[in-house]
Amino acid sequence: MKKIAFFDIDGTLCDSSGQVLPSSKESIQAFRDKGNLTYICTGRSKPEILDSILEVGFDGIIGAGGGYIVINDEVVQHQTMDERIVKEVLSYFKEHDIGYYLETNDGLYGSDNCVRKIREEIKMIAKKTNQDYDGLAEKVSWFEAVLEEHKNDVVDYTNVNKISFINNTVSFSDVADKFGDECYMYHSTVELFGPESGEIAVKGVDKKLAIEYVLDKLGMTKEQTIAFGDGDNDIVMFEAVDYSIAMDNATDNLKQLASEITDSADDDGIAKSLKKNGWI
Repeated sequence: MKKIAFFDIDGTLCDSSGQVLPSSKESIQAFRDKGNLTYICTGRSKPEILDSILEVGFDGIIGAGGGYIVINDEVVQHQTMDERIVKEVLSYFKEHDIGYYLETNDGLYGSDNCVRKIREEIKMIAKKTNQDYDGLAEKVSWFEAVLEEHKNDVVDYTNVNKISFINNTVSFSDVADKFGDECYMYHSTVELFGPESGEIAVKGVDKKLAIEYVLDKLGMTKEQTIAFGDGDNDIVMFEAVDYSIAMDNATDNLKQLASEITDSADDDGIAKSLKKNGWI
C-alpha cells in the first residue's frame, strides 16, 4: 500500500548541528522512488526551511505548525495571526524585555534584543551543562544569519504566521496566562532558547489538523500514514498518523505515544527505521 510520511525538521530530519544526514537524504529519496509520498511537517516557517532541506525532495510542506500547507508546489492553506493580537504580544514583550521573532512567509523579523536574549540563554546552558559556548552558539548561526538578512525589511503585521520568543524574565506560564485564551501556546520548542521560551500561534491550527487536511486533499487514509518526530509539539502529529516513529533524542512524552523508537537524529535514525520496516 502506498505510504505518506511526515517528517519534523529540528531533532528529526536535521541532526544536532542543523544538517540533514546523507543517510536520511538517501533513504527518503529511496522511499519516494518506491512511489511513496514525503512531506515536511514542522513548526518552522517558510524562510527557515532552507534549500539544503528542500533538496532532499518532498511532495509537500506543512509549515508554521500547521498554518502553512503546500501540496505539489501549490499553497493550499495559509492562516495568519490577527494583527491586534500581534501588536498586544509585542507590547507585552517590550515591557518585559522578552526577545522574539515574527515568522512570516516573507521573512523572519527579530526584535532588537532577540540575538542578545538567545546568547544569554546559550551562556546559561553552557555553564549549566559544562559545554563549550562557541560550539553551542554555532548551532544557531544559520538562524541568526536569516534574521540578519531581513533586519531592514518592512514588517507586514497582517502576515504573521506565529511569534517565537526567547524569555528569561517571566515564566512561560505567565505568558500563557496572558495570551492562551486567544492563541495556541507551544512551550520550550527550541532547547537553546531556554525553558521559559516558546511560541504563540493561531488558535485551532496544529499539525494534526494539517495532516488530516492533506490526506483529504490527496484522497488518502490514516492507514497509509507514518511520521517521524522528536518533541512534544509532535504529539498531535503522532495522533494523526497510523505508525509513529520517535527519535532516540525525543522527549519522554513523545516516546510514550510512539509505535517505534529509532536511533537519534545524529545516528541515522530515519534511514534505519525506513529500512527496518521494509519501506526502502
